[in-house]
Amino acid sequence: MSPMARYVFITGGVVSSLGKGLASAALGALLQARGYRVRLRKLDPYLNVDPGTMSPYQHGEVFVTDDGAETDLDLG
Repeated sequence: MSPMARYVFITGGVVSSLGKGLASAALGALLQARGYRVRLRKLDPYLNVDPGTMSPYQHGEVFVTDDGAETDLDLG
């Protein structure tokens, strides 16, 4: 029987540069060091909004992928 899955959600609103990605990565590294299997997923629920047209204060810098898509800088 496999162990039950556990989830940790890190939120922080729309303000960029709060360290949510860094906190997620650090927590994941600590859990892995204790023997847990960790999978990180990042969700940016922009519904019908292009991150390139948002205010840099709300979104931060935009990362452009090889195929031309604009996304959060954490992905780059």
